[in-house]
Amino acid sequence: MTASWKQLFFQILLLVFCRHINTKTPGPTPPPLAPSGPLPTDVRSVVLKGESQTEKVEVVNQVNLTLECTWAGNRDKQPNITGLWRKDGDEIENSLLTVQLENEQYNLKRVFNIVSEENLGNYSCLFGNEARIDFVLAAPHMGEVRDKPIVGYVGDTAVILCKMEESKPKPSTWNWYRMNGTDKEQILPAAEPHRYEIKNQAEKTKLLVHNLTEADSGLYYCAAVYPISTTMGHVELKVITFFEPLKPFIAIVVEVIILVAAILLYERSRSKKNYAAGNETNDQSNTLTQGENNGLEGSSSMRQRKV
Repeated sequence: MTASWKQLFFQILLLVFCRHINTKTPGPTPPPLAPSGPLPTDVRSVVLKGESQTEKVEVVNQVNLTLECTWAGNRDKQPNITGLWRKDGDEIENSLLTVQLENEQYNLKRVFNIVSEENLGNYSCLFGNEARIDFVLAAPHMGEVRDKPIVGYVGDTAVILCKMEESKPKPSTWNWYRMNGTDKEQILPAAEPHRYEIKNQAEKTKLLVHNLTEADSGLYYCAAVYPISTTMGHVELKVITFFEPLKPFIAIVVEVIILVAAILLYERSRSKKNYAAGNETNDQSNTLTQGENNGLEGSSSMRQRKV
């Protein structure tokens, strides 16, 4: 095999390999690297008022998170009650214990190692069947959600924006995806530089879609990537032709033309009827006039004969 044939063979293998790379559905956030030192610590404490309460906790990095629940109890305060912890509705192993009444209240505390996306979720502390506090652990949510679609015209450029609130932690990077059937296909501007352009800033990102076609309509997802997890938002793009906004105006013009034509036809028909009625009246008048003249002539002749 010559050198040129070998080079061609390896190019074909490389092409086949690249075509089988799956970039459609974004996978979970890659597991973070093992910490080189002890994890930072954080404490979230909630004093329960009533029978249930929900506390949202934003997590960005790996952390040893202490969740603490305090409940004043009911009127019939028992010296001790049963407490336990649950994650996403399932009881956490070895979390069932007896909680003593101290200083007229019950305290339940536990430390959780949050080191990956799987550790996020809903953590609940329960005081028997009487009181409950939910801690919802998640990456920061998008600060702005657009309900109405972005409208672009065929041949133009659409600018799709996603951003976090200024008070939120800044993501490590941003990614963009497009809904393709039931999958989310990642947009890679390097593969199609004439079609897509991504401009990332600390708290926001822009996707520019050039040379729009009607096939570009659909859902676009922006992903804010944090060390612990990824949070996503979506925006709908609707691509229309320049003729589309004129449709209501054209429909109104057509209705006006039809209405004017109907009025003109009605007026023309009415004029013909009036003209025909006028001619008939004139004919009747002429007939009566001739009859009267004949009558007058007859009476004159009768008078002359009598004389």
